[in-house]
Amino acid sequence: MSLPWSEPVRLGQLLGPLRRRLQPDEDARRRIARALGIDALPELSAEVEVALWLDGAHVEGRWQATVVQTCGVTLEPFDTALSGAFSVRALPPGSPHAPAEAAGGVELELSAEDPPDLLAEGAVDLAGYVVEHLALEIDPYPRKPGAEFEPPPKERESSPFDVLQRLKDRT
Repeated sequence: MSLPWSEPVRLGQLLGPLRRRLQPDEDARRRIARALGIDALPELSAEVEVALWLDGAHVEGRWQATVVQTCGVTLEPFDTALSGAFSVRALPPGSPHAPAEAAGGVELELSAEDPPDLLAEGAVDLAGYVVEHLALEIDPYPRKPGAEFEPPPKERESSPFDVLQRLKDRT
């Protein structure tokens, strides 16, 4: 699967914490919007720090974005400002620190921390984490502020007596 925006950092490049300000260009924002199923993404920026953690990496970031979606009630486009923060740990495939899988799959405890992600090709994709966390914040049922659904008035069922009443009214 090709990613709409990628900013990889190889684990071998990390000698200490690395800070990056990420801001996709217009073409990348268009690809991200298409991938996330939104109308447009006029703004997206993030401050991300990646540091070594065990034999992998720890990534922390803060991001902000403006997304344009179509209102599910009025069918008009509208802007929404979103922001968020994330903290993710990642390990290379085959790491001795990776969680062991149980016989039926990985057992997760709801109160436990998230298990580390597995890195692809020994690189951490900083932009990939930003897009992933942006996707989690987008409302799947967008509604423009102030828009309210008003159901159409119920039509009264006609009866044979209604037909007779209309005939009587004509005469």
